Amino acid sequence: MSTDMNEKELPAKHPEISRQEIPVEHEDTLNDAINGENAEHDQTMWHAVKSQPWACLWGFVMCFTIVMESFDMFLNGNFVALPPFQVKYGVEVSPGVYVIPTKWQSALFQAGQCGAFVGVFLAGPITNRIGYRWTTILALVLMNATIFISFFADSLTLLVVGQAFEGVPWGLFIANSPAYASEIVPLALRGVCTATLQLCWSIGSIVVAGATLGFQRRSDEWSWRAPLALQWVFPTPILVLMLIAPESPWWLIRRGRKGEALRSIQRLGSKSEEDSLRSLAMMERTVKIEAQIGSSPSILDLFKGVDLRRTIITCLVYASQNFAGNLIANQATFFFEQAGISTDRAFQLNLINSCLQLVANILSWFLSACYGRRTIYLYGTATNIVFLVLLGICASLPQTHQTNLVQACLGIIISFIFAGTLGPISYTIIAETSSVRLRALSTGVGRAAYYFAEIPMIYLSSQMLNPTGWNLAGKCGYVWGGTACVCWIMSYFFLPELKNRSYRESDILFNRKVPARKFKSTVIDVKDDE
Repeated sequence: MSTDMNEKELPAKHPEISRQEIPVEHEDTLNDAINGENAEHDQTMWHAVKSQPWACLWGFVMCFTIVMESFDMFLNGNFVALPPFQVKYGVEVSPGVYVIPTKWQSALFQAGQCGAFVGVFLAGPITNRIGYRWTTILALVLMNATIFISFFADSLTLLVVGQAFEGVPWGLFIANSPAYASEIVPLALRGVCTATLQLCWSIGSIVVAGATLGFQRRSDEWSWRAPLALQWVFPTPILVLMLIAPESPWWLIRRGRKGEALRSIQRLGSKSEEDSLRSLAMMERTVKIEAQIGSSPSILDLFKGVDLRRTIITCLVYASQNFAGNLIANQATFFFEQAGISTDRAFQLNLINSCLQLVANILSWFLSACYGRRTIYLYGTATNIVFLVLLGICASLPQTHQTNLVQACLGIIISFIFAGTLGPISYTIIAETSSVRLRALSTGVGRAAYYFAEIPMIYLSSQMLNPTGWNLAGKCGYVWGGTACVCWIMSYFFLPELKNRSYRESDILFNRKVPARKFKSTVIDVKDDE
């Protein structure tokens, strides 16, 4: 439908909103924008849920696409611990004991991430062109097709190739999910909704833990091929839902499709017509402020002016997820085995670990509602540093059954803290830091920084844990504790507080070059349009 046709369908009682260019300086329109922003600030979390339940639903559906990346990442971590998989593809290190060589173990973990690295760079340009909704639909179709390669693979080489192809749609999912979710929900729900991404990671790990626990006693190829087939459970139902999902009104406004944007706002909540028009005016006001910087967004814009600072923050927060104990959670079963736990007990502990992560994710919703993003990130990182060092100390003592159990428990605690603080709040920070104009590109480049850091870290992690590598087991806590310290120091000086800030206020704070530690205390007038 053309832009002109969409604009003619707007209510006549607000004719100024039907113009191709809304004059923000027009008093009535400006008042609408201010009232719309004030209404968001005044909303409590519970009121926001009641007023926009459909926004919550569609935000969760989009975030649920992350289950597929989570499922496959944790599945690879469990493959290397499955005895039948080890016997078929591994090497014998002692009589009757087989392990997957370090280079192939790393390749299994890295292949999907390499594919996702490509996907996140494709996500921005594709999304800017066709929108969040159709980009996700395209990725879901691609996901269904690429699973065939992994499922029918009969060698480690083909399995690695399959993982690489599956990674491309993962990149599209992870780049678009936080951006879409943050744009469709009210201000009061932005933290909770984007934190749902970490919840979906935990759901994926629980499904994997349950599936591999159920099949790990089989002695044939179905011990790993059946869990691979479970990947087909997710894409088709989500695809059907995305076909009827609304597009982000922010994306529609940036494309000049105001009529469709208004209908999208109305579909996302139970707002009155007047409230919907105020929300539309608020969005247009912010988009016009950002349009003063540049019109058609390009990836180069991420590295110019004030957007460079926002891009650096996004990249550092994303990349730092790999340096504070997260990789212990991704390879939990193998970590438990290397800590001296039996195979059966390791798979049981992995299921417990995954369930506790889900609990931590739910608790993070209440944390994000009560405390600032910066506060949660700093305290979560500091707490994990303590437990990572304790893990290293425990692994340095003479090893007994008791020290093995303590290492396993510390691994679970580290995963729990990450799943309740750093993991979910990182997605919120990433979604809020980027400008509206560059959000699709920014979340993609930020996730690329995550993969850029993760790919070598996966090799390092495998090398530290594998008996054919450095065989450090729990002593890896010293390494991750040190890298987590670096993350804490950088976040203390450079991470701003954006809780309860509208996108207009965030733009102004960055344009004024306010120091990170003063973001929370700086007052922005509702009439400021700089």
